[in-house]
Amino acid sequence: MTPYNRSVLVSDFDYHLPEELIAQEPLADRAASRMLHVNRRTGELRDGTFRDFPEILRADDLLVLNNTRVFPARLYGRRKGVHAQPVSPRNPAARDFLHGRVEVLLTKQVAGDPQVWEALVRPGRKIGVGERLFFGDHDELCAEVVGRGTFGERTVRFDTVADFFETVGRLGHVPLPPYIARDDRNEDRERYQTVYAQRAGSVAAPTAGLHFTPEVLERIRARGVKIAEITLHVGLGTFQPVRVERVEDVKLHSESYEISERAAELIQKALELGRRIVAVGTTTVRTLEYAFSHGGIREQSGEADIFISPGFRFRVVGAMLTNFHLPQSTLLMLVSAFAGVDVTRHAYEHAVRERYRFYSYGDCMLVE
Repeated sequence: MTPYNRSVLVSDFDYHLPEELIAQEPLADRAASRMLHVNRRTGELRDGTFRDFPEILRADDLLVLNNTRVFPARLYGRRKGVHAQPVSPRNPAARDFLHGRVEVLLTKQVAGDPQVWEALVRPGRKIGVGERLFFGDHDELCAEVVGRGTFGERTVRFDTVADFFETVGRLGHVPLPPYIARDDRNEDRERYQTVYAQRAGSVAAPTAGLHFTPEVLERIRARGVKIAEITLHVGLGTFQPVRVERVEDVKLHSESYEISERAAELIQKALELGRRIVAVGTTTVRTLEYAFSHGGIREQSGEADIFISPGFRFRVVGAMLTNFHLPQSTLLMLVSAFAGVDVTRHAYEHAVRERYRFYSYGDCMLVE
């Protein structure tokens, strides 16, 4: 379905990043992030800040946001018959998960059932089908491992509780990415979340949206720019490294998405009138391009598994706001498909040289 150059290797998307450029903390002011403005036709680069973003937009643009909401999807618990207190695996003394301690990262709800989830489990080799896991000081949440996946994930079924997401919200931890080398804190519950997040279901934030503030959104609307919101729940693919050598062999996990009737109307009208659609984040890009290739932009929901790499023909998105992504990642491949491989490489070299902040809590890039 997706065209690409079959000679392209995953290693072609590598780059050197000094460790000190990986942002460990969010800025106090979301909109103060730096923004690299990239012209994908000329390769021109301009340094600015995200606060410039509303003025760069055209009055007839349609801005599309992903309104998914991150929930505290990382649970620390114990195996059956062990009563030691759970501890964080980021604590070096606990890395071996002695005495039956376990970590469960919920990655995807199965078939719309809030009690059944795909999950990454540590220590994975020791947790078999049929094992019972317990969470909370008083075992408020219990689960059974009911299946194994092809990517090393487990399927777990939780015992019925009155309000699953409320219980997980109390017991769970914000699933900060592994390159943020610290435990999550209470403030991450608000900061690792877009200001327009609505629908719970993601295990990672759509990070390009973290720069927005209510004031910035109001300035965007004041310019006449319309805003549409879609939903794509970020899942396991965000945490899984690419383990193949050739780009053509990459396979992505599917992620749940939904486009409302109102959003579909706005997007379809913009396409018909030739207005530019500006996607905030790679998750929004993937949702829009997947929907278009599966019957067009209309009210719909389903599972998106589209992989976008160089050679892909974009049918919907005309500009993209995105953060800086990990080397050899599928997200970097998507950006390279949109901006061009050479332009993207040049932009990343510039960002490293100018000491931009990278990854989830880092700075951003606008590609026009």
